[in-house]
Amino acid sequence: MYYNGIYHLFYQYNPKGAVWGNIVWAHSVSKDLINWQRLENAIYPSKPFDKYGCWSGSATVLPGNKPIILYTGIIDQNNTQVQNYAVPANLSDPYLRHWVKPDNNPLIVSDKSINKTAFRDPTTAWMGRDGRWRISIGGRRKNRGIAYLYRSKDFIHWVKAQHPLHTSGGTGNWECPDFFPVSVSGKSGLDTSVMGSDVKHVLKVSLDVTRYEYYTLGTYFTKNDRYVPDENMIDGWNGLRYDYGNFYASKSFLDPSKKRRILWGWANESDATVDDVKKGWAGIQADVDVTFSFDSLDKAEPFDPSWDRYDAQKLCSQKGSTIQGGLGPFGLLTLASKNLEEYTPVFFRVFKDQNKHLVLMCSDASRSSLKDGTGAYRPSFAGFVDADLTGKKLSLRSLIDNSVVESFGAGGKTCISSRVYPTLAIYGNAHLYAFNNGTQTVKIDSLNAWSMNSPPLMNQ
Repeated sequence: MYYNGIYHLFYQYNPKGAVWGNIVWAHSVSKDLINWQRLENAIYPSKPFDKYGCWSGSATVLPGNKPIILYTGIIDQNNTQVQNYAVPANLSDPYLRHWVKPDNNPLIVSDKSINKTAFRDPTTAWMGRDGRWRISIGGRRKNRGIAYLYRSKDFIHWVKAQHPLHTSGGTGNWECPDFFPVSVSGKSGLDTSVMGSDVKHVLKVSLDVTRYEYYTLGTYFTKNDRYVPDENMIDGWNGLRYDYGNFYASKSFLDPSKKRRILWGWANESDATVDDVKKGWAGIQADVDVTFSFDSLDKAEPFDPSWDRYDAQKLCSQKGSTIQGGLGPFGLLTLASKNLEEYTPVFFRVFKDQNKHLVLMCSDASRSSLKDGTGAYRPSFAGFVDADLTGKKLSLRSLIDNSVVESFGAGGKTCISSRVYPTLAIYGNAHLYAFNNGTQTVKIDSLNAWSMNSPPLMNQ
């Protein structure tokens, strides 16, 4: 959240190790989103209503400029989940170092219609035209994902709505729901409570089964508190994603100082657990921005009708960077060793599909490391890019560090984050190459690369 000129990042953290477990709410603050200061843990198990864990949630700034956190508490060894709140101990402290969990917790407990072990991650609240607050909480009924809806007049006494905000069959448990308005005509971010004819809404959910996310764009009908995705939206596993790679449990918030909505996501580890314990932390190394151009689209390969146009990852695994094509594959070999024993290619491949062209973007971690892959997850992540090829150009930006390659295709139309763990291509031995393995000539119009330093600690 943004509060009195300070950005606050609360995140799930294990103070006892580099693997999941013993979860608390760690807390860091920043004045610019670049330089961060780690503070004391904000919320940690200490009461009967969160004795077995303090899981995810959200922050809301109430009228009177009063921040409040809603979070999921685990109350027993059966993983029974309830919803709690916490407030700052001292509003005059600019960094809000200490938080209090009042004894009237929990605020929300599951009724008999709810799976009490799949009932978590309350959203940032929004206020309806009737003056009542609303929040949504993720869950499931059998294999149907559910965004439950609760209302309150005072933010303390919450009543479950008769109908959920939204559900979708066959999607499994919904975690970390995020529900917010976006402007149809403007570019500024909107407060969560903004509604009107010039507003659409986004509902994002994290899929417990697949460990990736999807979102839809649609209409929030305020009279009955129901969200309905637009007709052209895919409301399921093949839906749109913010990021087609290692990216989960994302959460957005409004930055009122710059009138923008900011999205945070978790680029979770994909190495073997035993290696997670051994390795240290990584730091950002390079920011690379490149624009590719080509004279013609004529050599684009035909898109086979038998291919699943919703499974870009499968297509990328079949059409990798070493498979010659027509227009592509072309892109960058990131974190490459000198003799290419290790590399992580990020690349495009253009297909001809009936009366239009399809742009496939891939980030392939399968060749990223010589290390034994037992217990590791090294897929070829991929997504299709909704790119305008009229100018016969494609841009690619990649942020590269020791274990993350985060790439943005066509100005961010498609994003892919990969976790990689090279053994040779590290520090000064990591190389960057541009490549083209297609028969169509591809030129580099521009390439800019910056090495990035670690930021200094922010003065308290």
